[in-house]
Amino acid sequence: MVLASQAYLPCETPEPLRKFREEELATLRGKGAGKLNEWDRVYDYACYNDLGTPDSGPHYARPVVGGSQKFPYPRRGRTSRPHTRTDTKTESRLHLLNLNVYVPRDEQFGHVKFSDFLAYSLKSISQVVLPELRSLCDKTINEFDTFQDVLDIFEGSFKLPSGPLQSTIRDLIPYEIFRELVRNDGERFLRFPVPDVIKASKTAWRTDEEFGREMIAGVNPVIIRRLQEFPPASKLDPSVYGDHTSSIQAKHIENSLDGLTIDEALERDKLYILDHHDTLMPYISRINSTNTKTYATRTVLFLKDDGTLKPLAIELSLPHPQGEQHGAVSKVFTPSQEGIAAKVWQLAKAYAAVNDSGYHQLVSHWLYTHAVIEPFIIATNRHMSIIHPIHKLLKPHFKDTMHINALARHTLINAGGVLEKTVFPGKFALEMSAVVYKNWVFTEQALPANLLKRGVAVPDSNSPHGLKLLIEDYPFAVDGLEIWDAIETWVSEYCNFYYTSDDMIENDYELQLWWKDVRNEGHGDLKDRSWWPEMKTKIELIQSCTIIIWVASALHAAVNFGQYPYAGYLPNRPTVSRRFMPEPGTPEYEELGTDPELAFLKTITAQFQTLLGVSLIEVLSRHSTEEVYLGQTVDPDWTADPEPLAAFERFSQKLLEIENNIMKRNKDPSLKNRNGPVNLPYTLLFPNTSDYSREGGLTGKGIPNSISI
Repeated sequence: MVLASQAYLPCETPEPLRKFREEELATLRGKGAGKLNEWDRVYDYACYNDLGTPDSGPHYARPVVGGSQKFPYPRRGRTSRPHTRTDTKTESRLHLLNLNVYVPRDEQFGHVKFSDFLAYSLKSISQVVLPELRSLCDKTINEFDTFQDVLDIFEGSFKLPSGPLQSTIRDLIPYEIFRELVRNDGERFLRFPVPDVIKASKTAWRTDEEFGREMIAGVNPVIIRRLQEFPPASKLDPSVYGDHTSSIQAKHIENSLDGLTIDEALERDKLYILDHHDTLMPYISRINSTNTKTYATRTVLFLKDDGTLKPLAIELSLPHPQGEQHGAVSKVFTPSQEGIAAKVWQLAKAYAAVNDSGYHQLVSHWLYTHAVIEPFIIATNRHMSIIHPIHKLLKPHFKDTMHINALARHTLINAGGVLEKTVFPGKFALEMSAVVYKNWVFTEQALPANLLKRGVAVPDSNSPHGLKLLIEDYPFAVDGLEIWDAIETWVSEYCNFYYTSDDMIENDYELQLWWKDVRNEGHGDLKDRSWWPEMKTKIELIQSCTIIIWVASALHAAVNFGQYPYAGYLPNRPTVSRRFMPEPGTPEYEELGTDPELAFLKTITAQFQTLLGVSLIEVLSRHSTEEVYLGQTVDPDWTADPEPLAAFERFSQKLLEIENNIMKRNKDPSLKNRNGPVNLPYTLLFPNTSDYSREGGLTGKGIPNSISI
């Protein structure tokens, strides 16, 4: 008897199923051409050539990312729309209010999920009413003049004006979305929930300790690395960019090392750096040719004996005015607690935060989770039957990802979209992320490998994880390693049940075609890189599946669901800077002394961008009411094999243990980075397997199975 839930390797498939297995895959596998309709189940690849609208003028044209060595990129799902009139390389776009972007039928949101998405999504498509919203802002306040003005959007907001403007907005916005914006009281427009970072204290976010803590427990805890040479070096080609060695000198930091010399601090693994210099410097001139005025930054920090990170210096760099080939012009700022120097230091931290916010959104979040996972989804459906055990293993971790990515291309990362309007790289955003993708390495997405690469951990055979964290109180890494080990154990037990030898890996033709498709097509721009696993052994299969599940679940949760808790209050995580650091003797410098709050707010994200940006990240940070979390399943009969079912139950129980461990660590007062000055417990990697309430919302915890928002 053949069970629908039974998993079969290709060589073990019962004879009556073989033909159907092959025919279904032939149906799903696209040919790279032909019209695709909403009822189709076809999976095929395309480059990101659907972001620009050149028919609207050169300002809205965007280069194709993917398919070239200049701008390599993971592939997206093909949608088959015709090309634009003015550029045959660019695919035409749907009207902004038309959300029927093609994704294979099996990848489309369910009714509840789509209802949730629409209920919160004016924030994502509010560019439809940009003139009306901008007019509304202009009729109230042109700038945030004080931090209280910013707080008012959470504590009071502003009233929706009556008359023609309200009617215009009502007419332009779908009812469900308008209702969400107005927040049920009928007149308050854009009243946002209070972000967690300012719930306990409205000023603690400004402390140096919190600034450092968020690099290891905030929304982008995956960039900081150990400094192993001083001054910090650059990897930019000196024949093109000149000398970009950091201008941070011993005199800037040597008196802040708790009695150590710089060499001693390096030797004792005490110096760390948040370094966005090399990524941004090639784009700074073009970015600053717009209304944005920003720097490429380096931030050096010292690991104190109490486990906290103390910022020592921030370097702000611009290309040399005589040309990029002459290197950088840099200024170094150091901490100060008094006078105008303290205000300058706050601005220096803001410029560093702007860099980190943009990199987080474009790379840590979009590129390294959403974009890199989509090719695995396409290849899995093209080459592995739904009864293949690896398809069954991975399927829960692909739910809704292609649809949310399609909607992101439609309204967020497109030319003139919300992301371009709210994050400092603007029109260069996707192009810049394509340059970063050149250095993406699949095997380095494994958490242990990532920590070792960044130098924040060293190999240690005596450790349960095979490595030792040099920042012992590193919430993301500590919690993440427990999650990683649980996933790896589960995947190992599962794969070892179906594959008893390495020969079975090599002889599984569906598996081999899947991996070939991932490498040669889905990530085809990097297909010749030597780091790709060959997929000849069980170890390689287990490693690859563990990485895929980690990225799609825990890594995405860590870099996504903290956005509103930490960045909903934009002064803490500004996304844009609009003027350079004030120079002594200028009116701007004088304003910094007489009205520092106004000077700060004039420098960072403007009022309208703030409203738009906060609206977006509120949507992105919400859990759906039908969320399925890691260790959970909506189908208790997903397999008929008792051993994998038992292994999955052990996995779920292990995640419950991890939840308890996280709660204990968050209550330990000796672990200062778990809550920090803002008293915000680190719960972004709290699995949430014990919570079946399905309430959704801005919980700030929970690891969904997949990238579903």
